[in-house]
Amino acid sequence: MERRHSQTIDPDRRRGRGAVSNHSGRFDLARVEENDGWEIAEERSGFRTELTLEAARSMITRNTSPDIPFDRSINPYRGCEHGCVYCFARPTHAYLGLSPGLEFETKLVGRPNAAEVLERELRRKNYRVDTLAVGTNTDPYQPVEREQGIWRACLKVLRDFKHPLGIVTKGTLIERDIDILSEMARDGLVHVGISVTTLDPQVARAIEPRVPSPARRLKTIEALSAAGIPVRAMMAPVVPSITDHEIEAVLAAGRAAGAEAASWIMLRLPREVSELFQEWLSEHFPDRAARVMARVREMHDGADYSSEWGKRMRGEGHYAQMIAARFDVALKRQGLHKHLPSLRRDLFCPPLAKGDQLALF
Repeated sequence: MERRHSQTIDPDRRRGRGAVSNHSGRFDLARVEENDGWEIAEERSGFRTELTLEAARSMITRNTSPDIPFDRSINPYRGCEHGCVYCFARPTHAYLGLSPGLEFETKLVGRPNAAEVLERELRRKNYRVDTLAVGTNTDPYQPVEREQGIWRACLKVLRDFKHPLGIVTKGTLIERDIDILSEMARDGLVHVGISVTTLDPQVARAIEPRVPSPARRLKTIEALSAAGIPVRAMMAPVVPSITDHEIEAVLAAGRAAGAEAASWIMLRLPREVSELFQEWLSEHFPDRAARVMARVREMHDGADYSSEWGKRMRGEGHYAQMIAARFDVALKRQGLHKHLPSLRRDLFCPPLAKGDQLALF
């Protein structure tokens, strides 16, 4: 009989974290009860971030989804310290035997040889260039990157190969890499999406506990735009009855900061994310938890989530249609585009590798 680990964590221990619990993933069949029979209060420390390093065997991940505008991506890290409770990537931690809950935020995996492996893959004779995406699963600019520099090493490889790149991030650490990104932007090789889910700092702190404040992210849009880097403001996700009233304000703030385009995605609750999000709702927004989930289920034919292509990113029904219409009107009012300009692929050229002979003629 399948048994799952169930662990609701004391609020003081998980201060500054997104998930309320640490339920095990769907592949963990053992159930562990943390109760030794002694009814004695025990002082326990908070959750510290732990980083494990692993040697990557491959870096480029392929997909065939018609819902997204790229067919390949890379992930320098597994797990994400930002702790966004709605993150659709949380279930991937179950493949590592870890919890999609607090362990997704606190037990991270870095790939220090990522740049080396990426370069090897780009040099393959059968490689065909197209836009490479990063930040679509876990954020390359999460706090551990400041010390590790794994993503910056990958970025240097992409610059040297003149490879088109699309970045999605909430991390203001991206400003560190403006030197490389502005160089790539001059050649039409990069654009950036900055996720601004809400302008309310209290809501942001609750739903994205270790992400820089909304005001600070807008400053990042300003800095990138001033450096000539095309930026898209992303309201990803729109959370029914919590952030949906801010669509117009978020787009206006993004435009004022220098964004050229804007996009949105509806809240998605695949697999373990649904339980985690509902626990979070009950704690932070008990007055509207039922209303939020009613909207979510309305968009997915009564279910918490539907993975059907063409519907999973936006949902369907009257509420989803209303959000789409409001976004389109706000987009036009602010003079924002739906998409940033296409990136160049014709410049791709693997540089000479160490030990290669220089061509004389």
